[in-house]
Amino acid sequence: MKKFITSMVLALAMAVPAVGFASEVIKVEKANIDLHNKQSLQRGAKYFVNYCMGCHSLSMSRYNRVATDLGLTPEQVQKNLIFTRTDGELAKVGELMKNGMTAKYGAEAFGNAPPDLSLEGRLRGADWIYTFLKSFYKDPTRPLGVNNTLFANVGMPHILWELQGMQELQHAEAPAEGAHAAANAHAEPKLVLSQPGKLSPTEYDRMVLDITNFLVYVSEPGKLHRQAVGIWVVLFLLIFIVVAYFLKKEYWKDVH
Repeated sequence: MKKFITSMVLALAMAVPAVGFASEVIKVEKANIDLHNKQSLQRGAKYFVNYCMGCHSLSMSRYNRVATDLGLTPEQVQKNLIFTRTDGELAKVGELMKNGMTAKYGAEAFGNAPPDLSLEGRLRGADWIYTFLKSFYKDPTRPLGVNNTLFANVGMPHILWELQGMQELQHAEAPAEGAHAAANAHAEPKLVLSQPGKLSPTEYDRMVLDITNFLVYVSEPGKLHRQAVGIWVVLFLLIFIVVAYFLKKEYWKDVH
């Protein structure tokens, strides 16, 4: 047990400096998601199944649960969100949200099998997902022609490039001599849209926000219900404490 605790402490100690260094180099953007916004979640589900689910499954989520939580009918889900086929037939509403890509094919195509994203919202967080989807840039040295400032040497293609367009990584100019030399030397590279896509930057940001919102919801679909119940539980306990206090005083008032 002592060895286990020691190894965990050492691992955390090694991880903290790395996280701190990364946060100085890469700016993670704030994703102001709203899990109460069902319209955003519906759009996010639509974008995910159309652009992401060809490679990434949500094997811990079912279509009918998504339908219930997002205010969709089973017919709407069957018609608009299900494209996966099993033995030639479309998946049913009650099935898990899996795709047809095998791990073997994914490894052959991308070097590593695309991960299941069921828990990505809890693992990475909304800010990370939002920033990641906005941080692809053209890189001819990579096998798929793109790279990512947040996830260096990523093996994933920029599947949304037709919508966003193509960005280029613009490095800071060589520092000039003088008072601003030190500041310029530490200037961060920035992404510049060199080839516009079908969506404006504002429209693409909203689309990415919707996908992020949906992935965060999928990672913990019972979160809102749990929080709502938790409020009532806390209120009950507060009332119970008051009742228990006066009951205790009543029982013990004659005890000397």
